[in-house]
Amino acid sequence: MILWYAAGAVFAVWNVFQSAGLDYRAVALGGLVPLLDAIVGEQAWAHSLLAPTVAMAVVMVGTSGRGRRLARRRLIGVPIGWYFGIGLSGAFTHQHVFWWPAFGARFDDAAIWPPLAWALGLELLGLVAARWCWTRFGLADPVRRRTFVRTGRLALVA
Repeated sequence: MILWYAAGAVFAVWNVFQSAGLDYRAVALGGLVPLLDAIVGEQAWAHSLLAPTVAMAVVMVGTSGRGRRLARRRLIGVPIGWYFGIGLSGAFTHQHVFWWPAFGARFDDAAIWPPLAWALGLELLGLVAARWCWTRFGLADPVRRRTFVRTGRLALVA
């Protein structure tokens, strides 16, 4: 499920925002944050809408002021990717999880992992998204790949 969340978040964020200024490494990391709920064995706080919203507020407040634009650009990708990660997880189908704590403190025992066949299908779609990113951003080129690894920026191949 790693490719489904990480590559899926990068694919979705690029296709929604088409921003070359985002750090897509942070977006991929943010897409993986919902998997932290595996620690408790069910969809919980990392799948709620509240958690990435708090993270977004912390990033925005913590990077306000002059001279912090680069830090904001690097960090803002984590909550953005997190929003997409909870979307890719399907958490919105579980009212008590997605809107927690609006409907009570419990999380409704929503499974963190889908059935195996479904999980394999999603991971295959993640592989397709990763392949799309590899091709669309020309990551076979070592210079482009180094730029991505060093800065997190992606640019379309002309």
